[in-house]
Amino acid sequence: MAGDSKKLQPIIVKRVRKAAHAHHGGAWKIAYADFVTAMMAFFLLMWLLGSTTEGDRKGIADYFNSPLKVSLLGGGSGSGDSSHVIKGGGTDLSRTTGQVKMGDIDARRKTVNLQALKENQKRLEMQRMEQLKQRIESALTNNPQLAPFTSQIRLDITADGLRILIVDAQNRPMFDSGSALVKDHMRQILREVGKSLAEVDNKITLAGHTDAAPYSSGERGYSNWELSADRANASRRELIAGGLNERQVVRVLGLASSSLLDKDNPMSPANRRISIIVMNQEAEERHELGGDVSPPAVPSEPLPGIPDIRPSSLTPVNR
Repeated sequence: MAGDSKKLQPIIVKRVRKAAHAHHGGAWKIAYADFVTAMMAFFLLMWLLGSTTEGDRKGIADYFNSPLKVSLLGGGSGSGDSSHVIKGGGTDLSRTTGQVKMGDIDARRKTVNLQALKENQKRLEMQRMEQLKQRIESALTNNPQLAPFTSQIRLDITADGLRILIVDAQNRPMFDSGSALVKDHMRQILREVGKSLAEVDNKITLAGHTDAAPYSSGERGYSNWELSADRANASRRELIAGGLNERQVVRVLGLASSSLLDKDNPMSPANRRISIIVMNQEAEERHELGGDVSPPAVPSEPLPGIPDIRPSSLTPVNR
């Protein structure tokens, strides 16, 4: 048969295969984890800020703003002291009613450190004043020309500094009667003192005093006030001649008989005196602010090894 003789046509079956989706990887998981972690940290921070007091927040801010300052004040890790950041694992002893008073702790540390610094400065200054006192005592006692007059010189340390008092004695006045002319021995004493005071930078005040006897002179208006001021200024010139820097002198006063050394005997020669105060730092600061330096009173003791002359035992001589 013709049909049988023909070759059968091949049947072609086309199969269409669907392409598989590409593999996306796990990068989105990392990004999502980072986002969740950031959100957790953010909400944790908000919760911490909402549960702390203003003092806590200020203390934490102070720590991160100046960690070196906190370490110098005794805080920080490794110091053994409590810092601004409270470590876990124990009870914070600095808490008051459950809240940390960081600002109060910091203020107390500063106050304690400042007080300790001032106390140390005061102690060092006291030592310097004592050394200056000993130098002046040694200079006066070792001078043969001044040996007869050392009983008229008193040195002691007061709240204002080193006080040097030179007083009249019976038949041993410091100035000519009724004038500001310096006697020779007084000149030597003042120049010796000025030489010692030139070795320090402290400020100096001088005050002149008289007894209660009215000043008798024909000069109109001249009284014990002018006389005491002139004597104090004459003493200033002799101190400068001995080596004292003129800039160290900040006050020269004439007090007449307003501050008697021997109140029971207003005519005592001990009331006629020159007082010199080597001011300490506290007195200098008070002076710069317009305050006054305490007027000299009876000193504690005379020079070592020199017989004391009590004001009540002195008799009046020519002024």
